[in-house]
Amino acid sequence: MQSDDRPRPTRAVLIPIGLFLLTLVCTTALGSRVAFHFERNLPGLDFLEDLNTFPELLRRPALLLDGLSYSLTLLLILLAHEFGHYFACRYYRVSCTLPYFLPAPSFIGTFGAFIRFRSALKSRKELFDVGIAGPLAGFLFVLPALGIGLALSRIVPGLGAGAETRLGVPLLIQWLGAWIFPGARMMDLNMHPVARAAWVGLLATALNLLPVGQLDGGHIVYSWLGERHRWVSLAVIVGLGLMGFLFWPWFFWAGILLLVGRRHFPVYDDQGLDRKRKILLALAGLIFLLSFMPAPLLYTTPVE
Repeated sequence: MQSDDRPRPTRAVLIPIGLFLLTLVCTTALGSRVAFHFERNLPGLDFLEDLNTFPELLRRPALLLDGLSYSLTLLLILLAHEFGHYFACRYYRVSCTLPYFLPAPSFIGTFGAFIRFRSALKSRKELFDVGIAGPLAGFLFVLPALGIGLALSRIVPGLGAGAETRLGVPLLIQWLGAWIFPGARMMDLNMHPVARAAWVGLLATALNLLPVGQLDGGHIVYSWLGERHRWVSLAVIVGLGLMGFLFWPWFFWAGILLLVGRRHFPVYDDQGLDRKRKILLALAGLIFLLSFMPAPLLYTTPVE
Protein backbone atom coordinates (compact mmCIF):
# COMPACT_ATOMS: atom_id res chain seq x y z
CA MET A 1 0.00 0.00 0.00
CA GLN A 2 1.57 3.25 -1.10
CA SER A 3 1.58 6.33 1.09
CA ASP A 4 -0.30 9.40 -0.13
CA ASP A 5 2.24 12.22 -0.46
CA ARG A 6 -0.14 14.67 -2.11
CA PRO A 7 -0.37 18.04 -0.33
CA ARG A 8 -3.50 18.40 1.77
CA PRO A 9 -5.59 21.55 2.15
CA THR A 10 -4.65 23.58 5.18
CA ARG A 11 -6.72 25.81 7.42
CA ALA A 12 -5.55 28.77 5.34
CA VAL A 13 -7.53 27.30 2.43
CA LEU A 14 -10.34 25.42 4.17
CA ILE A 15 -11.53 28.33 6.33
CA PRO A 16 -11.90 30.80 3.41
CA ILE A 17 -13.69 28.13 1.35
CA GLY A 18 -16.01 27.30 4.24
CA LEU A 19 -16.85 30.96 4.86
CA PHE A 20 -17.45 31.49 1.15
CA LEU A 21 -19.89 28.57 1.03
CA LEU A 22 -21.74 29.85 4.10
CA THR A 23 -21.95 33.29 2.47
CA LEU A 24 -23.27 31.67 -0.70
CA VAL A 25 -26.03 30.04 1.35
CA CYS A 26 -26.92 33.30 3.16
CA THR A 27 -26.94 35.43 0.02
CA THR A 28 -28.89 32.82 -1.95
CA ALA A 29 -31.47 32.58 0.83
CA LEU A 30 -31.84 36.36 0.89
CA GLY A 31 -31.85 36.40 -2.92
CA SER A 32 -34.85 34.08 -2.99
CA ARG A 33 -36.74 36.69 -0.99
CA VAL A 34 -35.56 39.47 -3.32
CA ALA A 35 -36.83 37.44 -6.27
CA PHE A 36 -40.16 36.87 -4.47
CA HIS A 37 -40.62 40.62 -3.96
CA PHE A 38 -39.60 41.40 -7.54
CA GLU A 39 -41.95 38.95 -9.21
CA ARG A 40 -44.93 40.20 -7.17
CA ASN A 41 -44.08 43.91 -7.47
CA LEU A 42 -43.77 44.24 -3.70
CA PRO A 43 -41.59 46.78 -1.84
CA GLY A 44 -38.05 45.45 -1.73
CA LEU A 45 -37.44 45.42 2.03
CA ASP A 46 -39.33 43.74 4.86
CA PHE A 47 -36.83 42.86 7.59
CA LEU A 48 -39.02 40.49 9.63
CA GLU A 49 -40.28 38.65 6.56
CA ASP A 50 -36.77 38.47 5.12
CA LEU A 51 -35.48 36.83 8.30
CA ASN A 52 -38.37 34.36 8.18
CA THR A 53 -37.02 33.27 4.81
CA PHE A 54 -34.30 31.13 6.39
CA PRO A 55 -36.53 28.62 8.26
CA GLU A 56 -38.88 28.53 5.25
CA LEU A 57 -35.99 27.49 3.02
CA LEU A 58 -35.18 24.61 5.34
CA ARG A 59 -38.64 23.27 4.60
CA ARG A 60 -38.56 24.09 0.87
CA PRO A 61 -34.91 24.14 -0.30
CA ALA A 62 -35.95 24.28 -3.96
CA LEU A 63 -36.72 27.96 -3.38
CA LEU A 64 -32.97 28.57 -3.22
CA LEU A 65 -32.80 28.35 -7.00
CA ASP A 66 -34.71 31.62 -7.22
CA GLY A 67 -31.98 33.36 -5.22
CA LEU A 68 -29.02 32.46 -7.42
CA SER A 69 -29.30 35.46 -9.75
CA TYR A 70 -28.78 37.72 -6.73
CA SER A 71 -26.16 35.70 -4.87
CA LEU A 72 -23.96 34.76 -7.83
CA THR A 73 -23.95 38.35 -9.10
CA LEU A 74 -23.06 39.76 -5.68
CA LEU A 75 -20.38 37.17 -4.94
CA LEU A 76 -18.84 37.71 -8.37
CA ILE A 77 -18.56 41.45 -7.61
CA LEU A 78 -17.08 40.82 -4.15
CA LEU A 79 -14.69 38.17 -5.50
CA ALA A 80 -13.49 40.59 -8.19
CA HIS A 81 -12.86 43.21 -5.50
CA GLU A 82 -10.94 40.91 -3.18
CA PHE A 83 -8.94 39.19 -5.89
CA GLY A 84 -8.01 42.60 -7.22
CA HIS A 85 -6.19 43.07 -3.91
CA TYR A 86 -4.92 39.48 -3.92
CA PHE A 87 -3.32 39.57 -7.37
CA ALA A 88 -1.83 43.01 -6.71
CA CYS A 89 -0.21 41.50 -3.62
CA ARG A 90 1.07 38.57 -5.64
CA TYR A 91 2.49 40.97 -8.26
CA TYR A 92 4.52 42.74 -5.56
CA ARG A 93 5.32 39.48 -3.75
CA VAL A 94 3.44 40.60 -0.65
CA SER A 95 2.20 37.63 1.33
CA CYS A 96 -1.55 37.74 2.02
CA THR A 97 -4.43 35.43 2.81
CA LEU A 98 -7.19 34.28 0.54
CA PRO A 99 -10.40 36.34 0.89
CA TYR A 100 -12.40 35.76 4.06
CA PHE A 101 -16.13 36.21 3.44
CA LEU A 102 -18.46 37.17 6.27
CA PRO A 103 -21.89 35.49 6.03
CA ALA A 104 -24.76 37.28 7.76
CA PRO A 105 -28.56 36.76 7.84
CA SER A 106 -29.08 40.44 7.00
CA PHE A 107 -30.90 42.42 4.31
CA ILE A 108 -27.91 41.90 1.99
CA GLY A 109 -26.83 38.43 3.17
CA THR A 110 -23.22 39.27 4.04
CA PHE A 111 -20.95 41.72 5.84
CA GLY A 112 -18.56 41.65 2.88
CA ALA A 113 -15.07 40.15 2.69
CA PHE A 114 -11.46 40.99 3.42
CA ILE A 115 -7.90 39.77 3.01
CA ARG A 116 -5.06 40.12 5.50
CA PHE A 117 -1.46 41.11 4.78
CA ARG A 118 1.11 38.65 6.07
CA SER A 119 4.18 40.67 5.16
CA ALA A 120 5.05 44.34 5.00
CA LEU A 121 4.57 46.57 1.98
CA LYS A 122 7.87 48.11 0.93
CA SER A 123 6.65 51.44 -0.48
CA ARG A 124 3.71 53.80 -0.63
CA LYS A 125 3.37 53.05 -4.35
CA GLU A 126 2.89 49.37 -3.55
CA LEU A 127 0.34 50.30 -0.89
CA PHE A 128 -1.52 52.50 -3.37
CA ASP A 129 -1.63 49.83 -6.07
CA VAL A 130 -2.80 47.12 -3.68
CA GLY A 131 -5.37 49.43 -2.10
CA ILE A 132 -6.92 50.71 -5.32
CA ALA A 133 -6.90 47.38 -7.18
CA GLY A 134 -9.90 46.06 -5.24
CA PRO A 135 -12.33 48.96 -5.82
CA LEU A 136 -11.34 49.25 -9.48
CA ALA A 137 -11.78 45.52 -10.14
CA GLY A 138 -15.06 45.38 -8.24
CA PHE A 139 -16.44 48.46 -10.01
CA LEU A 140 -15.61 46.96 -13.42
CA PHE A 141 -17.96 44.10 -12.51
CA VAL A 142 -20.59 46.37 -10.94
CA LEU A 143 -21.08 48.34 -14.17
CA PRO A 144 -22.30 45.49 -16.44
CA ALA A 145 -24.27 43.93 -13.58
CA LEU A 146 -26.03 47.23 -12.96
CA GLY A 147 -26.74 47.78 -16.66
CA ILE A 148 -28.18 44.28 -17.09
CA GLY A 149 -30.08 44.45 -13.80
CA LEU A 150 -31.70 47.81 -14.57
CA ALA A 151 -32.66 46.61 -18.05
CA LEU A 152 -34.48 43.70 -16.38
CA SER A 153 -36.09 45.96 -13.76
CA ARG A 154 -39.41 47.77 -14.10
CA ILE A 155 -41.22 50.85 -12.86
CA VAL A 156 -44.23 50.15 -10.64
CA PRO A 157 -46.18 53.36 -9.99
CA GLY A 158 -46.81 53.83 -6.27
CA LEU A 159 -44.30 51.18 -5.22
CA GLY A 160 -42.23 53.63 -3.18
CA ALA A 161 -45.26 55.18 -1.49
CA GLY A 162 -46.29 51.78 -0.13
CA ALA A 163 -42.92 50.92 1.42
CA GLU A 164 -41.91 51.55 5.03
CA THR A 165 -38.25 51.05 4.14
CA ARG A 166 -36.62 51.85 0.80
CA LEU A 167 -33.12 51.59 -0.54
CA GLY A 168 -31.18 54.78 -1.16
CA VAL A 169 -30.32 55.62 -4.76
CA PRO A 170 -26.67 56.49 -5.55
CA LEU A 171 -25.82 58.87 -8.36
CA LEU A 172 -24.87 56.09 -10.76
CA ILE A 173 -28.28 54.42 -10.46
CA GLN A 174 -30.02 57.80 -10.73
CA TRP A 175 -28.22 58.57 -14.00
CA LEU A 176 -28.58 55.11 -15.55
CA GLY A 177 -32.18 54.88 -14.33
CA ALA A 178 -33.07 58.24 -15.88
CA TRP A 179 -31.60 57.02 -19.18
CA ILE A 180 -33.39 53.64 -19.16
CA PHE A 181 -36.66 54.90 -17.62
CA PRO A 182 -36.96 58.54 -18.73
CA GLY A 183 -39.38 60.57 -16.63
CA ALA A 184 -39.90 57.82 -14.03
CA ARG A 185 -39.41 58.24 -10.27
CA MET A 186 -36.57 56.10 -8.96
CA MET A 187 -38.52 55.48 -5.75
CA ASP A 188 -40.92 53.42 -7.89
CA LEU A 189 -38.14 51.30 -9.39
CA ASN A 190 -38.71 47.59 -8.77
CA MET A 191 -35.13 46.37 -8.94
CA HIS A 192 -34.38 42.99 -10.46
CA PRO A 193 -32.25 40.76 -8.17
CA VAL A 194 -29.22 41.38 -10.40
CA ALA A 195 -29.68 45.14 -9.99
CA ARG A 196 -30.13 44.68 -6.23
CA ALA A 197 -26.81 42.81 -6.11
CA ALA A 198 -25.16 45.65 -8.05
CA TRP A 199 -26.65 48.10 -5.52
CA VAL A 200 -24.94 46.16 -2.73
CA GLY A 201 -21.73 46.22 -4.75
CA LEU A 202 -21.94 50.02 -4.96
CA LEU A 203 -22.57 50.25 -1.22
CA ALA A 204 -19.57 48.02 -0.48
CA THR A 205 -17.41 50.05 -2.87
CA ALA A 206 -18.38 53.35 -1.23
CA LEU A 207 -17.78 52.05 2.30
CA ASN A 208 -14.39 50.61 1.35
CA LEU A 209 -13.33 53.87 -0.30
CA LEU A 210 -13.91 55.92 2.84
CA PRO A 211 -10.43 57.42 3.55
CA VAL A 212 -10.16 55.98 7.04
CA GLY A 213 -7.63 53.67 8.68
CA GLN A 214 -7.10 50.39 6.88
CA LEU A 215 -10.08 50.59 4.57
CA ASP A 216 -9.13 50.69 0.90
CA GLY A 217 -9.64 54.45 0.89
CA GLY A 218 -7.39 54.66 3.94
CA HIS A 219 -4.60 52.82 2.12
CA ILE A 220 -5.02 55.11 -0.88
CA VAL A 221 -4.94 58.35 1.13
CA TYR A 222 -2.06 57.14 3.34
CA SER A 223 -0.01 56.39 0.23
CA TRP A 224 -0.71 59.96 -0.92
CA LEU A 225 -0.39 61.95 2.33
CA GLY A 226 1.61 59.69 4.64
CA GLU A 227 1.11 60.36 8.36
CA ARG A 228 -1.11 63.37 7.57
CA HIS A 229 -3.68 60.73 6.68
CA ARG A 230 -4.68 60.56 10.37
CA TRP A 231 -6.33 64.00 10.17
CA VAL A 232 -8.32 62.97 7.12
CA SER A 233 -9.45 59.83 8.96
CA LEU A 234 -10.52 61.82 12.00
CA ALA A 235 -12.40 64.37 9.89
CA VAL A 236 -14.28 61.63 8.03
CA ILE A 237 -15.25 59.87 11.27
CA VAL A 238 -16.54 63.15 12.73
CA GLY A 239 -18.44 63.80 9.51
CA LEU A 240 -20.04 60.36 9.61
CA GLY A 241 -21.00 60.94 13.24
CA LEU A 242 -22.73 64.20 12.29
CA MET A 243 -24.50 62.46 9.42
CA GLY A 244 -25.79 59.99 11.98
CA PHE A 245 -28.14 62.69 13.31
CA LEU A 246 -29.92 62.53 9.94
CA PHE A 247 -29.40 58.90 8.96
CA TRP A 248 -28.84 56.65 11.99
CA PRO A 249 -26.69 53.86 10.43
CA TRP A 250 -23.75 56.27 10.22
CA PHE A 251 -23.57 56.42 14.04
CA PHE A 252 -22.86 52.69 14.01
CA TRP A 253 -20.26 52.91 11.24
CA ALA A 254 -18.51 55.94 12.75
CA GLY A 255 -18.32 54.17 16.12
CA ILE A 256 -16.70 51.08 14.61
CA LEU A 257 -14.14 53.14 12.71
CA LEU A 258 -13.33 55.23 15.78
CA LEU A 259 -12.75 52.17 17.95
CA VAL A 260 -10.90 49.81 15.64
CA GLY A 261 -10.24 51.36 12.26
CA ARG A 262 -8.71 54.83 12.61
CA ARG A 263 -5.00 53.91 12.65
CA HIS A 264 -2.93 52.81 9.68
CA PHE A 265 0.20 50.67 9.85
CA PRO A 266 3.37 52.60 8.92
CA VAL A 267 5.02 52.33 5.53
CA TYR A 268 8.57 53.64 5.71
CA ASP A 269 8.83 55.46 2.41
CA ASP A 270 8.88 59.21 1.77
CA GLN A 271 8.20 59.13 -1.95
CA GLY A 272 4.85 60.49 -3.09
CA LEU A 273 2.63 59.34 -5.92
CA ASP A 274 3.53 59.80 -9.57
CA ARG A 275 1.24 61.44 -12.12
CA LYS A 276 -0.31 58.15 -13.27
CA ARG A 277 -1.29 57.19 -9.74
CA LYS A 278 -2.69 60.66 -9.04
CA ILE A 279 -5.00 60.17 -12.03
CA LEU A 280 -6.11 56.84 -10.54
CA LEU A 281 -6.59 58.64 -7.21
CA ALA A 282 -8.99 61.06 -8.94
CA LEU A 283 -10.75 58.09 -10.55
CA ALA A 284 -11.21 56.48 -7.14
CA GLY A 285 -12.74 59.73 -5.91
CA LEU A 286 -15.17 59.73 -8.85
CA ILE A 287 -16.16 56.11 -8.17
CA PHE A 288 -16.80 57.04 -4.54
CA LEU A 289 -19.07 59.93 -5.55
CA LEU A 290 -21.02 57.72 -7.96
CA SER A 291 -21.43 54.96 -5.36
CA PHE A 292 -21.95 56.79 -2.06
CA MET A 293 -25.42 57.09 -0.53
CA PRO A 294 -25.98 59.56 2.32
CA ALA A 295 -29.02 57.44 3.29
CA PRO A 296 -28.58 53.78 2.27
CA LEU A 297 -31.92 53.02 3.95
CA LEU A 298 -34.87 55.42 3.85
CA TYR A 299 -37.73 55.09 6.34
CA THR A 300 -41.12 56.47 5.38
CA THR A 301 -44.74 56.27 6.45
CA PRO A 302 -46.65 54.24 3.84
CA VAL A 303 -49.53 56.01 2.10
CA GLU A 304 -52.80 54.17 2.68
